[in-house]
Amino acid sequence: MKKKRSGNGARLGQHFLTGQWAAQKLAAATDVHRDETILEIGPGKGALTRELLATSARVVAVEKDEVLVEHLKEIFGEEIKTGNLVVVSDDIRNVTPGKLGLREYVLAANIPYYITGEIIRQFLTAEMQPRAMALLVQKEVADRIIARDGKESILSLSVKAYGMPRVVAKVSRGNFSPPPSVDSAILLIDGISKNFFADCDEKSFFEVVRAGFSSKRKFLVSNLGVRFGKDLAQATFLSIGINEKMRAEDLGLEQWKLLAQQMSQRTQRTE
Repeated sequence: MKKKRSGNGARLGQHFLTGQWAAQKLAAATDVHRDETILEIGPGKGALTRELLATSARVVAVEKDEVLVEHLKEIFGEEIKTGNLVVVSDDIRNVTPGKLGLREYVLAANIPYYITGEIIRQFLTAEMQPRAMALLVQKEVADRIIARDGKESILSLSVKAYGMPRVVAKVSRGNFSPPPSVDSAILLIDGISKNFFADCDEKSFFEVVRAGFSSKRKFLVSNLGVRFGKDLAQATFLSIGINEKMRAEDLGLEQWKLLAQQMSQRTQRTE
């Protein structure tokens, strides 16, 4: 007897992927290596899961909706039996790679738009980071992360500090059920590590970035002056050759790193 659908998918903000080409494209984007596991977030009805299994990699799928978990167990019974697929009934925000027994892994997901930023942050800053993340996200968010318009943001800098983001493909709203009100994109974040922070304190870097973006209408030096002192901010800009007319969105990642390093050093000397 078929189980009655709970309707949780819509309530949880899920839009189930129906365009199989997009599932294939996303699975291919993970470029899973030998001995790596694929962690799938929100497998839903299994459209992406099927393509991930086709890569011959072991898949660990975390699904919050218990009705969908039972559905996945029914349609992937053989894969679960052989150990190629593990279905975990939980909210991904409540688990860690360690708890899932993951070591070397990549992440693949079609996640609700409203938790996109939270999930990206959770895994980029995790103690055990994935090597890569292939995500179906709102196209506007993907464009902002890669700074398609040449303007950086806290989000784009936060992602680029840990990996290399690029848009693999645009996925129109008609490839989902129910269709969302906006188009999506497959975002790949590759080469994930914390190497960027080998010579730059992670906490200090983001403190400077957040202060720099505190008021978009003001020049960057003014925003940093409010947080660290006007004289210190101006002296730092002068020493590294940044124009005081620059706004936060105009600086690239390496300029932000140099700025954070210098601000941190000068702050320590004045304490």
